[in-house]
Amino acid sequence: MLFAALFLMQSALPPQIQRGQVLFMDASKGCASCHALKGQGTAVGPDLKMAASLAPRAIVTMMRSTLTSYVQTVKLKNGDTFPAMPGAKDGTAVTFYDLSKMPPAPRKTEQAEVDSMRNNETWKHPPLTRGYTPAEMADIIAYVKYAGTGDKKKVDPDDVE
Repeated sequence: MLFAALFLMQSALPPQIQRGQVLFMDASKGCASCHALKGQGTAVGPDLKMAASLAPRAIVTMMRSTLTSYVQTVKLKNGDTFPAMPGAKDGTAVTFYDLSKMPPAPRKTEQAEVDSMRNNETWKHPPLTRGYTPAEMADIIAYVKYAGTGDKKKVDPDDVE
């Protein structure tokens, strides 16, 4: 019994990583609405596991990016325009992940109905618009680093400003 208690204490995540995981997974405004980590979330956006080995300031720079090379502005022939991440294509259709919806909604469209696609000029990566505090950003980064590399080190909020 004592061994089991000691094992659970050692395997427990530090509070900062726990808070970061809650923020990351938050259904209404968390990162998991577009990104997946540790088998949870929606793999619409880029895999963040590769970012986990970066320094905190580099990760926060990625999070605050206002334009992203993955996002396209799609205009359909019916006049509908929306920010999207292109998905799978088949012979006649393409799936877009409509980023005007939260979480991004898959939208299968006939290729013939697409009037144009151009680089994003207006859509902003959600962390920029969500008003995370430096402490919350540090918590999210601590979780990303843990989920991607197993690193349980604390991230200082001063390192993300």
